[in-house]
Amino acid sequence: MRGCGSRLVWLLVLSLAWLGPALGAEDKDEEVIEEEDKEKKEDEVLSDEIKEEDNVLVLHEHNFARALSEHQLLLVEFYAPWCGHCQQLAPAFAQAAAELRNESSPARLAKVDATAQTALATEFGITSYPTLKLFRDGNRTHPLAYTGRAGGIVRWMQRRAGPSATLLQDADIIAAFINSQDLVVVGFFKDLKGEAAQAFFEVATEMVDMTFGVAEAAELFQMYGLSADTVCLFKKFDERQTNFPVDPSRGLDTAELTRLLRIHSLQLVMEFTNETSNEIFGAKIPHHMLLFLNKSSPDQLSLRDSFRAAAGGFRGEVLFVVVDVTGHGADVLPFFGMTAADAPTLRLVKMESNRKYRMEQDNFSDSAIRTFIQAVLDGKVKPHLLSAEPPEDWDTRPVKVLVGKTFEQVAFDETKNVFVKFYAPWCPHCQAMAAAWEELAERYKDREDIVIAEMDSTANELENITIHGYPTLHYFPAGPGRKVGSNRDVETFSKFLENGGTLPEEPPDLSAPHTDESRDEL
Repeated sequence: MRGCGSRLVWLLVLSLAWLGPALGAEDKDEEVIEEEDKEKKEDEVLSDEIKEEDNVLVLHEHNFARALSEHQLLLVEFYAPWCGHCQQLAPAFAQAAAELRNESSPARLAKVDATAQTALATEFGITSYPTLKLFRDGNRTHPLAYTGRAGGIVRWMQRRAGPSATLLQDADIIAAFINSQDLVVVGFFKDLKGEAAQAFFEVATEMVDMTFGVAEAAELFQMYGLSADTVCLFKKFDERQTNFPVDPSRGLDTAELTRLLRIHSLQLVMEFTNETSNEIFGAKIPHHMLLFLNKSSPDQLSLRDSFRAAAGGFRGEVLFVVVDVTGHGADVLPFFGMTAADAPTLRLVKMESNRKYRMEQDNFSDSAIRTFIQAVLDGKVKPHLLSAEPPEDWDTRPVKVLVGKTFEQVAFDETKNVFVKFYAPWCPHCQAMAAAWEELAERYKDREDIVIAEMDSTANELENITIHGYPTLHYFPAGPGRKVGSNRDVETFSKFLENGGTLPEEPPDLSAPHTDESRDEL
């Protein structure tokens, strides 16, 4: 913001320089013009007229109610002009607005400058930018948040503007529908107005990346081997038809159906590519089993058969992924401490903790793979931990450099109070903190009982400590374990050390503004 202030002063000085010669004799006329412009702007703000920019409605406090009354579905972006994410969203948002308008949809897009329209921002609880909320049928008390990708806005709005699933009335129509795409979902319900069908429509409304159809004709049930209400996933890969029968007593659980459709929409064995990476990491499957191989080697390619044979029994629990070490997969090798020469090799990753498990390389059979996976799931295998080699001068500098294999002997030394920074070399917050950490180490370099250290967490892993963000600070006292969190300045760190691993309590600053931005875990 200091840069914006400097620019404003600079522009003001230039404006005065340009206008200086003209001021004086025409002071009165300038004042009249300025007053007229001010009144004109006030009239524009107070008006409920709705203007547009790139097919996006521009809303403020005085025309918001009118916009809600005139548009059945209104997706509103609350933005800040200075917000980089908002600026990135703007082109896609305008394109979506144009598409919806061109198809004469009852859905429209709008925007509100939340930094100027503070009353609206407060009413709708806007605490971050951009925030997108959908208003339906003029109701402003319960807007629905949109948290999807920018590219999914149009389909998300279309699902709400019209039927979320296509009605399939006969054999020809349903066959053409199933063959129209690689993957479609069809709900077979004997009563389309029943609770199960309504739950299905709700799922279809939310899962905008899939195509949904619905059928109720008895001959269509028979055509696909069904006798009761069932949701079917039709695919042009793996098994062609997967059935999810509706439980007569419990009905159709929307969350469970969504989870099942997500799991079974993935190929049984995925290949890690630029196109599939988002799908793989977005699947929310707790474990990933990875086969690293060189696709240019016929011998290594043949390992895919046994890998695939092992996959079926773990669907939904373990996602099987083939990684080509000479292709897109080359970029992830450092994360595993590997090079292309290590292929073929297998790793299982627990996604929640990023713990990695290495399978012995002498047996790639499907039975061996299944046995290994089950042993990991049962907690019988220890994780494979990365560790760099310690630098020769690791303990001669004020900041001691720790690695995985030396961590415990330093951090758990009962005679020392050890303060460790876990960092990533590419992390800007870590880079900004580096000078303060060095200064802190200089301050305490002559204290025998205090050690200031750091560890590169991208190259080193610990069995009992999981680092979720950078930088993370842990304090290991000579006594019972404690750790620090809060600010990252030298004085705060120093107070913490002088107080034996606790920060002295300070009265809250009641004048400070509140924010919902969470601080990094330290």
